[in-house]
Amino acid sequence: MVEEIFNIIQNVSKSGVSILLVEQNAKMALNIAERAYVLETGSIAMSGRASDLANDEKVKKAYLGG
Repeated sequence: MVEEIFNIIQNVSKSGVSILLVEQNAKMALNIAERAYVLETGSIAMSGRASDLANDEKVKKAYLGG
């Protein structure tokens, strides 16, 4: 079910519609996003290209299990 929802989100995004996605599954969200924001205690702690954040060591350790 989750994969189906993510596929729908990707298709809507490809049609040109901007989407704000708030998601606990950081790995999946970063895989489909163009930009990302990391919130810590309600404040933006990091932001940038999703691919950059997915490869950031701090993000990997804290949110991606790596």
